[in-house]
Amino acid sequence: MSDWLEHSVQVEVAVPIDFTWNLWSDLEQMPRWMKWIESVKILSENPELSRWKLASGGLEFTWLSRILKMIPNQIIQWESVDGLPNRGAIRFYDRHGSSIVKLTVAYGIPGWLGKFMDNLFLGRIVESTIQADLERFKEYALKAYTQS
Repeated sequence: MSDWLEHSVQVEVAVPIDFTWNLWSDLEQMPRWMKWIESVKILSENPELSRWKLASGGLEFTWLSRILKMIPNQIIQWESVDGLPNRGAIRFYDRHGSSIVKLTVAYGIPGWLGKFMDNLFLGRIVESTIQADLERFKEYALKAYTQS
């Protein structure tokens, strides 16, 4: 039995929303700014499926993810269909020349893990990591935009 933990973080990026969208929607580029994501591979036989690999501190997890909803310049919503249980959405908000990027991630952890580890501690680690990921994305997007 799994318990689900959910986190939401956001960042404002001083680039137009279409540029922000184009960077983020290229899922295979995500390891450039997401610390724990080692690789993302879109399946050629079904482009709405992707194989993900997370690696941190000697631990490795993989999962197959399905895009549930993709609306350009608005949202990418997903859920895992095997492997590490997770789901979430990345939302984009146009601020007329800049963009708000909001990431919501939910993941299942085995019930026994909660007995050995304080979920709040685990939650703080995950939330601070994905906030740092969004800050890296902001830097990446600003650099890419000024070079384009």
